[in-house]
Amino acid sequence: MARRPTIQDLRANRGTHQYAMLRVETLDEAEAAERAGVELLSVPPALLMDPRFRDAAPSAFACPGDNFYNIGGPEKMLDWALTMVRHGADAVYCSGSVAAIRLLADHAVPVCGHVGLIPSKATWTGGFKAVGKTLDQAQMIYRQCKALEEAGAFAVEIEVVPQSITDAIAEHTDLFLISMGAGPGGHAQYLFSDDVLGQTTGKVPRHAKRYRDFAAEYARLHRDRIAAYGEFVADVHSGSYPAPQYLVAGDAEVTAAFRHWLSEEA
Repeated sequence: MARRPTIQDLRANRGTHQYAMLRVETLDEAEAAERAGVELLSVPPALLMDPRFRDAAPSAFACPGDNFYNIGGPEKMLDWALTMVRHGADAVYCSGSVAAIRLLADHAVPVCGHVGLIPSKATWTGGFKAVGKTLDQAQMIYRQCKALEEAGAFAVEIEVVPQSITDAIAEHTDLFLISMGAGPGGHAQYLFSDDVLGQTTGKVPRHAKRYRDFAAEYARLHRDRIAAYGEFVADVHSGSYPAPQYLVAGDAEVTAAFRHWLSEEA
């Protein structure tokens, strides 16, 4: 089993090793990621708090995250983050304010911010599209990175930003950059398990590479499910289920005695 990376490891390996990162939603996905050698995992808080999680992924660097709208302001974010650390988080994701980042860092919580396309703040950058294609936007992303760095963040997720902008930012910050569709200038490459497995419904992000087609497999399984249910219904209606091999045989003498007792009870 590989040793779980530390913050110091991630910082030391910037530019020399590309880390693989996945968002996983289930214990099965966490266990599969562990066995496949995925080093960094983004996880729902509930999954991290499941006592079986560390058995499934003992060597993965786990970073739980939730929309800050679901958590609240800095003080609530701190309470949430400390709970995550108590349950074994190696870091926490925070897309909230710089003040929240600073408060978490002041309490020695390793915290990862977010720049570029931030889904919870997409209205400010024009919706779900690339951010940083203009000079003003590129400057904004860099200033946000520096503000998060100065507040104490050790990392930022940089999402759907032109790779040339990511490259330039990486040269001017000590942050560990987690690239989601922002190019190899990031220090980790991040995808969602749903996209990797091909089980995303609706529009698939441009940066998402599909390695399997679970959606087709699930569709096939669902067709088989319906067929199996139909065969069960047919067997019940025809009387072929339950057949003797699915039943518990009773002792003839016991059954006769029971029937005699019932007749007297009645």
